[in-house]
Amino acid sequence: MSKEVVIFITAGSQAEAEKIARRLVEEKFAACVNIIPGAVSVFRWEGKVNQENEVLLIVKSVAELLEKVVDRVKQLHSYQVPEVIALPIIGGAPDYLKWLREESSVGRAGNQE
Repeated sequence: MSKEVVIFITAGSQAEAEKIARRLVEEKFAACVNIIPGAVSVFRWEGKVNQENEVLLIVKSVAELLEKVVDRVKQLHSYQVPEVIALPIIGGAPDYLKWLREESSVGRAGNQE
């Protein structure tokens, strides 16, 4: 049985977030992606502390697809080092988790362009 995960991705714009979200769902790498505008990120990059407005994507998928998600995001993302981190889902509504597994299935994952 597939282990469900939540994957966090940040994007530099709403348009980029929507492009990534749509591709992940269309290609069956994710069952659902929430796009949350208004994230403010404070981070160290190339020795300097930066603060940027970003858009947060919350991706629902399965662990077996994580590597494919990372690869696809790297292809689509404008950042040199995009944030893609995954956390396990430890529980939830059984019918929702079943739907999540069915819609982000390794066997059903589409081809990358």
